Amino acid sequence: MKLSLLTFKWTALLEGASFVILLFICMPLKYGAAIMLPNKIMGMAHGVLTVIYLFTLINFAIQYKIGFAKTLLFLIMSFLPFGTFYAERKWLRPLEA
Repeated sequence: MKLSLLTFKWTALLEGASFVILLFICMPLKYGAAIMLPNKIMGMAHGVLTVIYLFTLINFAIQYKIGFAKTLLFLIMSFLPFGTFYAERKWLRPLEA
C-alpha cells in the first residue's frame, strides 16, 4: 500500500470526524447553550483538516491517477456529513486490496 493512500485515508477519516463533531456537538452547544469555546476550537481544527484533506487528495489523485471526475467526487464528499466515511468505504477500501 502506498503511503499516499494511507495518508489520504486517515486524513479523510479525521476530517469527516471533525465535521460530524462540529455539526452535531459543537453547533448545538453554541446555539442551544451559548457555549462558544468548543465551536471555536473545533472550527479551527476542522478548517486545518479540510486544507490538509485537499492537499492529500491532490497528492492521492496524482499518484493513483484516479481522474478528474473521481477527484471531484472525493471533494464533494468532504462537504457532506458522513461523506468521507462513505467515500472511504466505497472507493478507498477496494484500493487497499
